[in-house]
Order: sequence, then structure tokens, then C-alpha cells
Amino acid sequence: MKRRAMRNETTPNFVLTNDDGWDAPGLVALREAALPLGACRVVAPSGPYSGCGHRVTTHEPIAVRVGPAGEQIVDGTPADCVRLALHHLASDVTWFLSGINSGGNLGADVYHSGTVAAVREGVINGLPGIAISQYIARGRPLDWPRASRWTAQVLRVLLKRRWEPGTYWNVNLPHPEPGGPDPAIVFCPLDPSPLPLRYQVTGNVATYSGDYQTRARRPSSDVDVCFGGRISVTLIRLDGAPHEESGHGLVFDGGEGS
Repeated sequence: MKRRAMRNETTPNFVLTNDDGWDAPGLVALREAALPLGACRVVAPSGPYSGCGHRVTTHEPIAVRVGPAGEQIVDGTPADCVRLALHHLASDVTWFLSGINSGGNLGADVYHSGTVAAVREGVINGLPGIAISQYIARGRPLDWPRASRWTAQVLRVLLKRRWEPGTYWNVNLPHPEPGGPDPAIVFCPLDPSPLPLRYQVTGNVATYSGDYQTRARRPSSDVDVCFGGRISVTLIRLDGAPHEESGHGLVFDGGEGS
């Protein structure tokens, strides 16, 4: 499918999606962050699809209905939402934004994340995308207005950059104690370390019991940056090759001027 070239000087037409469902608070926060920057249209799953990866529906019909605020609610996966947006529901889209996911999508998470798969599907079809996730620290409530404000800062930075076809951005917001300064934005590589692989096994039933917070932290990688209280921004290529001009190691101070 041939797509139009992206022009950074024009006002973006965003399609917003996620893997938490069309009515998730993180999607509301994402829309609030994106609205000042471009036109926004929601094409999102009817329910949660966390961990579904890049699953698509090809042998069953996909129902779509309109939500109370004009949302396109899709009985399908995040990747299905992007495919339908491109083909039918929002053919004038110029950017895909996915999130804000409730939980981190760091390192190896990008391979099973529905949040990330949505923007990857857009890139496969020739359009840029940004996946945004909110890491959750134990015992702290989520502050969605704060996450929205930080997301707006990141979007302003990334939308000014020239997009290279075949790449997408994966962003993870930290979860510090309330009341502190806005975190710096750090461009960093993906951590390739495996997740903790533990199961509780009873008879022939196994339940995953890995501890996300104790996963490996390669220094200066996205896991290390986010767990350390800064916003991690990682450029990922579809072909998996390293990208030398992705800005790894660059740090932007938080704030409206970022």
C-alpha cells in the first residue's frame, strides 16, 4: 500500500489507539496531550488487549461502532484498529499515537505489547507512530494529568524531528513520587535483557509470576532510564538494525520548552 509522504510542517492528523480499550483513562490523557498539536480521531479496541502483540484478525468479521464522543470502537486488536483506520475509518491519517498504556513497555516488552504493535503496523504501511506507556511503581497511584503533561512535552520534541520510514518511537514515562520536578527526556537504546521467567505451577496449571520491577537493567538503556526516574525515548527500526542517528544519549530537560 503506497502512503503519502509525511510533512512535518503540516498540522498532523492523529489517529489515537491503545490496547487498554477505548474508554481507558490513558487514552483520554493521550488525547488531551495531542489535541493542541493536531486533529485527533480515536480508533480503539472495544476492550482490553494487553499483551496481544501484533495479532490481527483475518478470518472473522470485525464489528465497528461509534462511541458517545465519536470514537470508532473496534471489536479487534490494536493492529486491527490501525489497519481499519488506514483502509476505511481514517484514510487521511498522518500519524499514529498509541497509549498511554497503563504499565511500562520497555525492552523485550515491545515484542508482545499491543500498544507498540499498533504503531508498528502503521509504520509497516508507511506512516510514523509513537507508542507511549506509563510505568507503574508499586504502591503509587497513577497521575494521568501528569502523564498527559509529560506526553505533550515528548510529542513536541518528536514531532519536530524528521521521520525516517521504517522506524517508530517507543516512549516510557517514569513513576516517581508526587511533587517533584518534571523528568528529563532521554534518548536511549532498547534493553535486550529477558524478562524474569518464573511460574507458579500447580498440577498441570502454570501461572506467570515474574517480578517486573526486578528485571535486568543494562546501564543507560530504556529500562535503566525509566526505572531511574526519567522519560525513556527509543527509536526502533522494523529491520532490527541499530540506528546511528537516533539521538541515543541526548537528554532534554523536562518542561514546556522541551
